[in-house]
Amino acid sequence: MTGPTAVQDAAQALRRARAQRLTIARISETHGIAGAEEAYAVAAVNTQARLAEGRRIVGKKVGLTSLAVQKQLGVDQPDFGVLFDDMEYLNGQDVPMARLIQPKVEAEVAFIMGRDLAGAAPTWSEFLACVSQVLPAIEIVDSAITDWKITLVDTIADNASSALFVLGDQPVALGALQLGEVAMSMTKNREPASSGTGAACLGHPLRAAYWLARTMAARGQGLRAGEVILSGALGPMVPVSAGDTIQADMGPLGRVSCSMV
Repeated sequence: MTGPTAVQDAAQALRRARAQRLTIARISETHGIAGAEEAYAVAAVNTQARLAEGRRIVGKKVGLTSLAVQKQLGVDQPDFGVLFDDMEYLNGQDVPMARLIQPKVEAEVAFIMGRDLAGAAPTWSEFLACVSQVLPAIEIVDSAITDWKITLVDTIADNASSALFVLGDQPVALGALQLGEVAMSMTKNREPASSGTGAACLGHPLRAAYWLARTMAARGQGLRAGEVILSGALGPMVPVSAGDTIQADMGPLGRVSCSMV
């Protein structure tokens, strides 16, 4: 096991890289961080640092749920990260590139918790009873690791490579749509850029969110009313740069867009 000093040093290296908008080598190699649990320990250090700066946790993201994204990154299991209040943007807003290093975007289904979910690992019905609404979303992922050459350890430690997110305007009641069958098409500057369906997300977006709920329960953490769950990409990630306009169309779930400035 890596010692606490290595975990602290790795966390500091990631914080510094993001603050300076400079990429670094894999912390799995430079700091000897090995395995998912050590990686989550690194992420937890930086979560506490963000909270100490006055940020609030407003949700969680599930990552690596799409086979296409797993192939892109060379990993084979989901992970999770933390969403903070200063990461949220709304439909149509400008997203500042000054906050990002080497961003990519992916279209996702977002769930809003209607009730607290705490205690033991929930059953499927208990989980469903606590989810209230659904929104289309764009997650802007970013990595502090040079050229996105990450391992599972590196992306977990870097808050599951999460940077910002954009939420759609009009929530839909849970149960109103067949989310596994929702088709997604995403354009960049009005040109086709990515496509997929709800089934690309662990077979169904709700299954991905359920995986998160049970994973958090196993860690002694719950999900709170009002929190956002980004359930994972419905198709391949797309690199973006300043001047790009992104729109994700999810049919009956609606559209969501943003501009990179």
